[in-house]
Amino acid sequence: MPHDALRPAEDGTTTDLAVATEWLERWRLSLDGAVFQTETSTLAPAHTATGQAVMLKISHIDEEQRGSLLLAAWSGHGAARVLEHEGDAVLMERATGPRSLAHLSVSGSDAAATDVLCETAAVLHAASADVLDSPEPPELVPLRTWFRDLFAQADGLTAFHRRGADIALALLDDERDVVALHGDVHHANVLDFGERGWLAIDPKALLGERAFDYANLCCNPSPEFALEPGRLESRLAQVADSAALPPERFARWLIAWCALSSTWSALDGDAERAASVARIGERAAALAR
Repeated sequence: MPHDALRPAEDGTTTDLAVATEWLERWRLSLDGAVFQTETSTLAPAHTATGQAVMLKISHIDEEQRGSLLLAAWSGHGAARVLEHEGDAVLMERATGPRSLAHLSVSGSDAAATDVLCETAAVLHAASADVLDSPEPPELVPLRTWFRDLFAQADGLTAFHRRGADIALALLDDERDVVALHGDVHHANVLDFGERGWLAIDPKALLGERAFDYANLCCNPSPEFALEPGRLESRLAQVADSAALPPERFARWLIAWCALSSTWSALDGDAERAASVARIGERAAALAR
């Protein structure tokens, strides 16, 4: 779904703190900052008894819980390493490096940031066989299910959404290179883990064609940045080359992704974002002709 909006826990957040405290005590952790929450999770930065920086995450919805299971299954290959996992709580290594892919992009090094995102996705995909062939593989949502909101809403939105839905259906009827997908690869979900390098967090736990995982990075760190003159053209070429993707097919996945993301924004009442993401898809459609 759309990116989670971080918001600080309310003052006196006894519920969030109480939930976190239970797990902090169970895993012998010391709090290292404020407990905070997203729309879907409660999070607490902490240290282990040996001083390792970790993040405690308590998920409140199934989507996040599935993501934690996939994160654990990756065993640290291209993603944050999971140290403990029980029920809706997961303890993972915490990113403490100073670098930011969003800052890298907007400060004139967008190609370098794009390379990092492509390389991270490739490492995750390379570990897919181990994930899928494990004795207890994590539950993964097929892309056809993930696109259900677009299929249901396309006729009530715009001609672009209808076209995006048709393109998505055609791609899904001819899926290739099916792997365990992160599902939300972008500049805020690949972080600097210091000596461990750039690693992914917060997967959506999907199953489908690997090209899908590269689409969202073309819309970030903001639609406005992605729509700067020449930006989309250069990113499409760079991603297709880096990930060894047929350029036109990748452009079609980007159109489908933009139609889906725009649909979610429209359903959330964010007409401005819905329109800006749709514009990225429309530009991609013009380039794919």
